[in-house]
Amino acid sequence: MLQQFITALSGLLTPFLLFMAMDSVLVRGEDRRSRLRRRWLLGGAGLGLGAAVVFAILRSTAVISQQTVLLQPALTVGVTVDLLLLVCLILVLAKREGDSALMTTATVLAAVCLAVDFFIHLPDVIIQLTNFVATGESAFTSAMLLRSLGFLTGVAGAGLVAWIFSSTRGSVSPRLFALTALVFLLLLTLQDLTSLVQILVNTGSLLLGDAAFVTLAWLINHHLALVLAQVFLFLLPASAALVAGFRLPSSRMQSLTWQAQAGDAAAARIGRKFRRHAFLAAAWCLVALLFVGVSLTYGVSLTHQEVVLSAPEKYRQSEGTAIIPYSQLADGHLHRFQYKASDGTVMRFIIIKKAGGAYGVGLDACENCGDAGYYEKDGKIICKKCDVAINLATIGFKGGCNPIPLPYQSQGGKITIKTSDLDALSSHFKNA
Repeated sequence: MLQQFITALSGLLTPFLLFMAMDSVLVRGEDRRSRLRRRWLLGGAGLGLGAAVVFAILRSTAVISQQTVLLQPALTVGVTVDLLLLVCLILVLAKREGDSALMTTATVLAAVCLAVDFFIHLPDVIIQLTNFVATGESAFTSAMLLRSLGFLTGVAGAGLVAWIFSSTRGSVSPRLFALTALVFLLLLTLQDLTSLVQILVNTGSLLLGDAAFVTLAWLINHHLALVLAQVFLFLLPASAALVAGFRLPSSRMQSLTWQAQAGDAAAARIGRKFRRHAFLAAAWCLVALLFVGVSLTYGVSLTHQEVVLSAPEKYRQSEGTAIIPYSQLADGHLHRFQYKASDGTVMRFIIIKKAGGAYGVGLDACENCGDAGYYEKDGKIICKKCDVAINLATIGFKGGCNPIPLPYQSQGGKITIKTSDLDALSSHFKNA
C-alpha cells in the first residue's frame, strides 16, 4: 500500500503542479479568451495522459522493451519547449499589461509542455496498476484492496495539493504567483534536462567529464529532493497570503477598486472575507507541505528499508549428506540453512513445512531474481528483491519466482539432502 501511495504521489505532483501553475498564470478570468486558454491546457494534459496510457500498456506487455526509443525524443522536445516557455513567462512578467499575442504563444507552449511532461511522468504511475494482484493471488483480496487504496490516495493527494496551492491566487499579487510559476518551470527544466542527459550518457551518445558526471549522478540520486523543491516553492505565495491577511485593514485595503463603490459595512464584510480566505489558504498550504514533506521523506525511507534475512540455522552433516530433523521444522515457519560448496561458494537453502505434512525444499534463490533470498512476513514467503508473495503449495516446484528446487529425501523423521546436489547448484550464488 505504502509503495503504491509513494509512487503515485511523487509521480503525479510535478505534472499536476505544472497544470495548476500554467492555469494560474495564463487564465485570468472567465472571459472567452481565458476559457479558450484553459481548453488548450486541458487538451495538452489530456493528450499527454492518453499517450502515457498507451506507452504504459506497450511497456507492460513487452511490446516496447527499450523506453529510450520514445523517451529520448520526448525529452528533447520537452526541454526545448521548457526553455521557450521560460522566455515567454519572463516576457509576461516584464509587461504589466497583458499582450494577447504573447499570452497565446505562452498558452500553446504550455499545452505542449503539459502533453510532454504528462507523457514522461505518468507511465511509471500507470504501470503500478498491473501490480495490484500478486502472482498466485485471487483478484479480490485484502492485499489487492490495500494496494488500490494506496494508489488512489496518492493520486487524490497530488491533485488536492495542487488545488490547495492554487487557492492562494485570490490573496496574492498575480505577478508574485507568476514569479513562483517561473521558478517552478526552471526546476522542471532542470529535471527534464537531467533525464535527457542520463539517457544520452547511457546510450553512449554523450561523454561527460568527471565534474559533469558527478553533478549528473548527484541530480539523479536526489530526484525526490527536486520534487520536494518544486512543492516547497509554493511556500512563497502561502507566506504572501498570510501577510496579506494580517495587513487588513490597511492602506492596501483602501486601494482596492471596490472600496470606492461600496459602503463602509460592505467594505468591512469584503475585508473580513478576504482575510479569512487568506488565512485559510495559508493554513491549508502548510498542511499540504507537511503532508508532502512527511510522505516523500519518512514514507520513502520506510519503503526503502533493507529487509534483513534471518540467520542460517545449524544442522548436521554426515557422509556427504545434510540432515535436518522434522522437529526443527515442525513450527511451519521458514528455515534457512547455509552450505559452503566444494568450489568455495557460500550458498543458502530453505525448508518449510507445508499443509498436509509435505515439505517445500529449495535454494534461497530463484531464476528471476538471483540470490536475493526469501523472508517470511505475516505468514507469507516473500522474495526480497521483487516483493512477490510465493504460494506455499508451489515451493519445491520450478517456475516464476519460486525457489529453485533442490533434490531431497524425507524419511525416518528427517530431511536429507546430498551435498553433491548442493555443489551442482552453486552457480546460483556469488562466490564468497
